[in-house]
Amino acid sequence: MQSLVDFLNGIIWSPVLIYLCLGAGLFYSIATRFVQIRHFREMWRLLLSGKSSDQGISSFQALAVSLSGRVGTGNIAGVAAAIGFGGPGAVFWMWVVAFLGAATAYSESALAQIYKEEDEDGQFRGGPAYYIEKAMGQKWYAWIFAIATIFACGVLLPGVQSNSIGNAVEAAFGTGGMIETTIGTISLAKIVTGTVVSIILAFIIFGGVKRIASFTQIVVPFMALAYIIIAFIIILLNINLVPTVFGMIVGDAFTPMAGVGAAIGWGVKRGVYSNEAGQGTGPHAAAAADVDHPAQQGLVQSFSIYIDTLLVCSATAFMIIITGAYNVHGGAEGTFLVQNLAADIGANGPVFTQMAIESAMPGIGKPFIAFALFFFAFTTILAYYYIAETNIAYIRRSLKLPGMMFVLKIVLTVAVFYGTVKAANLAWAMGDVGVGLMAWLNIVGILIIFFLSKPALKALNDYEAQQKAGVTKFTFDPVKLGIKNADYWEKRLKSSGKPAAQPEEVDGEPVKPIA
Repeated sequence: MQSLVDFLNGIIWSPVLIYLCLGAGLFYSIATRFVQIRHFREMWRLLLSGKSSDQGISSFQALAVSLSGRVGTGNIAGVAAAIGFGGPGAVFWMWVVAFLGAATAYSESALAQIYKEEDEDGQFRGGPAYYIEKAMGQKWYAWIFAIATIFACGVLLPGVQSNSIGNAVEAAFGTGGMIETTIGTISLAKIVTGTVVSIILAFIIFGGVKRIASFTQIVVPFMALAYIIIAFIIILLNINLVPTVFGMIVGDAFTPMAGVGAAIGWGVKRGVYSNEAGQGTGPHAAAAADVDHPAQQGLVQSFSIYIDTLLVCSATAFMIIITGAYNVHGGAEGTFLVQNLAADIGANGPVFTQMAIESAMPGIGKPFIAFALFFFAFTTILAYYYIAETNIAYIRRSLKLPGMMFVLKIVLTVAVFYGTVKAANLAWAMGDVGVGLMAWLNIVGILIIFFLSKPALKALNDYEAQQKAGVTKFTFDPVKLGIKNADYWEKRLKSSGKPAAQPEEVDGEPVKPIA
């Protein structure tokens, strides 16, 4: 199984995908005139405003749900893996992916808002499958994305998160003894952890998106803040080493210490895994928000990339590097370019981070990371469920098979238990397959949509025009902007009593107003 999954990863995560992720971020940064910088203040304003409704959740709740997907194992174990296989220079490329990816996040989340729908239960639904069908006009491509996402988020990715929880609990509290099972020898600690996580997960996911949003909006900010405070304390205790750490991160990004290709490859891979910009997961939560204008949620989701990578991932990286709690693997099996720890300590897990905190705060590191990982990873699993559920809802628009949602809940719960007790390398490799498939399909999709009709850019320009005009209540008229198939917004405008405008342009050509 491991060799098959590694073979698939070698194809999916070729240099083409790595440069596609970077290239898409650069392209959207230029196209939006670096929206991630220009509208930073507006992101804050929007984050603190907005309310939920019967159909949707608030901007902050949508941010919390998407952050629960972004802030997870990738921020703790993923950063450790990036350093362990790519050297400190990989962190620089994670920063690059975050900065450029913030523009990609705006674009895909704005698209999700533009083309969202109300489902049969009156809830907002949207995401790549919806905007691929409506903006690209390619339903077959949308179905491929939906099926790939259900498989990735319902089967492959949850196991990565739960695996890190199990490893962290085992490292913090011991194995509790080993038990022979049909799938191998497993520690009692992992079996108990997998059982507890699965039971709590089932209770929440059977409660629906409102319960998920209510849970994540409380847990995610609290845990992220606690984690950053711990990291800040460790950095303060070693403040004299900060310039050296910066030098290592920037210097190793362009030197063959771990190979420039390794630094870029691992930095981009774990960067995309962590902040998910371009992967297509964030737009699902973005579509669920009840906002006055699609650009608003695009800006809020763009800000989430900063929180994820520039804050949480950087906190992990500085703790690991500043305490020297890492090894850098060489090209051959069992060889190291840098070895500060025992050779049998794997990079695909939370151990580097646990040891970093433990070295600065003895007795705190291992249990704290186990506790933090539980909440980070658990909320990410909830986000994965919501994403898979949304894509099943998309398929049910055309194919109404009974019991699809129930089957998803059972399969995901089983995948979480299985992932908890399996080896870390296999869990991460399977997760990489899922991330890579979604990234390929989504990035190609949003680039084609841009060249077809530029809906996300039109929405941004319209929002900026209303800002400049000093409006107090933003509105969105897709017909006026020449955006087709934005059915929800057309219906909303009509119900408000305002007449639909004539399009300003069709296929790039200005339209003369009707006399």
